Amino acid sequence: MKMVKSLILGSAAGLIAMSGAQAADLPVKAKAVEYVRICSLYGAGFFYIPGTDTCIKLGGYVRIDTTFNGNIYGGPAWSSDLGQGNRYRDYFASRSRMALTVDTRTATEYGVVRTFGQGDFQFNNFGSSNPAVTGAAGSNPLNTPGGGYVAVEMVFIQFAGFTFGKSSSAFATPWNGYPGNNNSFLMGGHDTVTGVNNIQYTAQFGNGVSGTIGLADPTVFNRTAVLNLGVAAGATAAGANAYAGTHSPDVVGNIRVDQAWGLFQISGALHEVSASYNILGAAGAPTALSEISGHPDTKWGGAVSAALQIKNIPTGAGDDFKIDATYAKGDTKQVISTSAASPSFAMFSGTGNPAAYQSIGFGQTADAVYVPGGDIKLVDAWGVRGAFNHNWDPYWSTSLWGSYASVRYNGSALDLTSAKGQWCANYSVGKGAGFTCNPDFNTAQVGVVTRWTPVKNLTFSAEVGAFFLDQKMSGIATLAAAAPKPTTVYEFKDQSTVYLNVRAQRNF
Repeated sequence: MKMVKSLILGSAAGLIAMSGAQAADLPVKAKAVEYVRICSLYGAGFFYIPGTDTCIKLGGYVRIDTTFNGNIYGGPAWSSDLGQGNRYRDYFASRSRMALTVDTRTATEYGVVRTFGQGDFQFNNFGSSNPAVTGAAGSNPLNTPGGGYVAVEMVFIQFAGFTFGKSSSAFATPWNGYPGNNNSFLMGGHDTVTGVNNIQYTAQFGNGVSGTIGLADPTVFNRTAVLNLGVAAGATAAGANAYAGTHSPDVVGNIRVDQAWGLFQISGALHEVSASYNILGAAGAPTALSEISGHPDTKWGGAVSAALQIKNIPTGAGDDFKIDATYAKGDTKQVISTSAASPSFAMFSGTGNPAAYQSIGFGQTADAVYVPGGDIKLVDAWGVRGAFNHNWDPYWSTSLWGSYASVRYNGSALDLTSAKGQWCANYSVGKGAGFTCNPDFNTAQVGVVTRWTPVKNLTFSAEVGAFFLDQKMSGIATLAAAAPKPTTVYEFKDQSTVYLNVRAQRNF
């Protein structure tokens, strides 16, 4: 009996021990999950970052486009292999891009603190098969299979009216270089749609009236060339770029009225034009004599611009008209502008002159020129661009766009104290019948784009554009053109080109 009692008590103790162990293994009740909360303060798409009072919005787009007879994004065939029309040129160029944007906002006693950034993950088939451009490998390492690159557009902080970082310049219109076009190469005005390092302050005066002033870094986005005309150049240029280092930021600003009827803006900019040295080597490279040769005195140039948008015009719901006009002196990038660098133009085609091999038209883009020992001569430029945008219905829309721009080297070809005279004196070619020297040039562009949006945020579009170069040289000359072009006789003649761009884009 005693043995049975001991067995029962032992079994009970064992069960108690086991039940205690199992109770210890039971999971502790988890804290309530903090689900993502919608933030309605700043519009659709924002939500609170869990555990904070900061709202965030993630967005972007995927875009695929192809340009026929041009560069990516509708770049006309106005220079390099495309401008020459040689066997190295690509008949079409494509880009695939995924843009990602991150927008955060936090309400404070000083107002909203905002950060914004955009990175573009992209791959181009555009490169060059010309070893003179890409080296012996004959390819662009960014465009290899599985390659590609990340481009940074806007990255900025906004606080109490200030903007710090990479953002659109205060000189820019709200549409930058896109009044209605798809392409990124519309001349005639300013374009910092991909951002420029700057500091800005914007004051709101009420009733849609505001004013902005800023300091912008000109190094990447607002310099074309200061030409040292003592350096030998080629058939489509004189001198070499001799810009000095950046000594001063651009001073920029605008006054804007933005109301239900549309928008009106006046902008201004001051731009320092400074040169490196009087004596330079090939392509503007310094030599052992450069520093002791001295340099011309710095000058200041600048630009002014006026922009107008008229909304909801009688042609249809949501239709609008945009136009802007710009004048620049010593600040040519404000007129001959793209979303990247300013182009110089070199275009070839056929000729009806029996003495010539082909025809050539070129335009050298510059802020200023100088001869060693002389002073800087500023170059003038002006331009206008605009678009009419029409909605046929909720799914179809069309934009008709165009631009005109002019670059002027002041003075006359015979006046050696003027920019034009000094340029022509240093343009060394074998002058033929009827030759006259004049580096001035005009550009004109016209095009139309039609878009189809079958479902929200998915758009297919096709754009046809034409580019015209009105150059002012005349006659014939023997030119040592860039290979594979031969050194022979060419006729100076106006040039033109047409491209087709097709695009698919999904916003998210």
